[in-house]
Amino acid sequence: MNPTNPEGDDVRSALERAGFGGDAISAWSHDRPVQSGDLATDSDRCGRFWRSTAMLLGRLPPRATRSAAEQAAAETLLGAGRDARERFLRSYAGAVYDVLTERRTRFLRAEALCERAALAYPGLVPDRATLEREAAQPLRHKDGHEIDQGLLLAQVLAEPAAGAHLCHAMLLPRASSVARLPELARAGAVELGAASVRREGRASIVTLSNPRFLNAEDETTLEAAETAVDLALLDPTTEICVLRGSTVDHPKYAGRRVFGAGINLTHLYLGRIPYIFYLTRDLGCVNKIYRGLALADQPPDDTRGRTIEKPWIATAETFAIGGHCQYLLVMDYIIAARDAYMTLPARKEGIIPGAANMRLPRFVGDRITRQAILLERRLDCDSPEGRLICDAVVAPDAVDAALARAIDGFSGSGVVSAAGNRRALRVVQEPLDDFRRYFAAYAREQAYCHLSPALNANLERHWNAHQRKI
Repeated sequence: MNPTNPEGDDVRSALERAGFGGDAISAWSHDRPVQSGDLATDSDRCGRFWRSTAMLLGRLPPRATRSAAEQAAAETLLGAGRDARERFLRSYAGAVYDVLTERRTRFLRAEALCERAALAYPGLVPDRATLEREAAQPLRHKDGHEIDQGLLLAQVLAEPAAGAHLCHAMLLPRASSVARLPELARAGAVELGAASVRREGRASIVTLSNPRFLNAEDETTLEAAETAVDLALLDPTTEICVLRGSTVDHPKYAGRRVFGAGINLTHLYLGRIPYIFYLTRDLGCVNKIYRGLALADQPPDDTRGRTIEKPWIATAETFAIGGHCQYLLVMDYIIAARDAYMTLPARKEGIIPGAANMRLPRFVGDRITRQAILLERRLDCDSPEGRLICDAVVAPDAVDAALARAIDGFSGSGVVSAAGNRRALRVVQEPLDDFRRYFAAYAREQAYCHLSPALNANLERHWNAHQRKI
């Protein structure tokens, strides 16, 4: 860092105001890496700088007790570390991915990729101890170390070969899902806590269940939901899948099925939902519904390989908010109760609503999409706009009968051509490479949104989150 550079002067002043001495600042500035063009050399240089940055951060109090000057210094240090990470990854993301996956001979899910990167390239992403410390803090007291995971995943997804390989890894059935297949074969149903799957004739019925929170999604529900989706697709005796919400015990909706309330804002505010939740959900569970399960020996690209897939029906009952509205955008057929509605409250939450920015325009066009995402326009299922998304809108007490008819309609004469037609639609609507490029941008932007002070402020302003109880 050049001490005569105005930017350097600003950095030095910020650190001095927090009480750092000139020698410590100079030593840290001296460690700031200059790239050589060699991965091994530059990873060592960057690692030294990230260690030096972490040491200075460690001399500051926890965020909850910092003064304004100390917080400004922390933000300066964190920002410098992220700048170095982004420069490093812009040059080496593909090479780093090849090292971590042994030249793409190993499939690593996003969460495992980050864990391995923390060991192979110390400082590039937070290690387990750092993540555990952050996880124990409410959202407003986090330093945002998980942003570094977003920077890694964004740059990996931006690399065509590495990004496609990561998408492939996320579409493979989980090992834990495969282990439950014998139980499904024997009992015809598997209970997973926050989700279940059961066989009803030719249909696999996946039910999402988090009744205390109106079936919202959080860190306790995602693995169960993805396992249920895996099992529904892997069951060789069914031809079609159904996604429903369970009945809830909330006084206002007691005894009614609720499709889902989106992300659990109470858990989000309390800091319990990690950043990696978003990538795991959308590259895994939701994308498996849309594209099917990948095979290890075939790329899931529709022009070059095959997936294990079935048509999906959803029943939108009561409401489909946020992430649950996003589920509807990957369905083949939607049955909605006449009094149900859909919203994408991204403006009030302060996060990006998954792939809705990419998928919703296909249903309702650009203008209504912008109104729904940027201005929180509510889409009633029984409205002209709602019917552009929902296929059948029926009385609330007629949903089960409509579902039975739809299952019969899809499977009555066999669904041999369903997978082929779904692939043909994807080729023109959302090829895998477009999906990869979208999530390269999403991974970075969502990381900054998730760890932004504005998100915490939005939750307090619009959700009264500080008054909510677990």
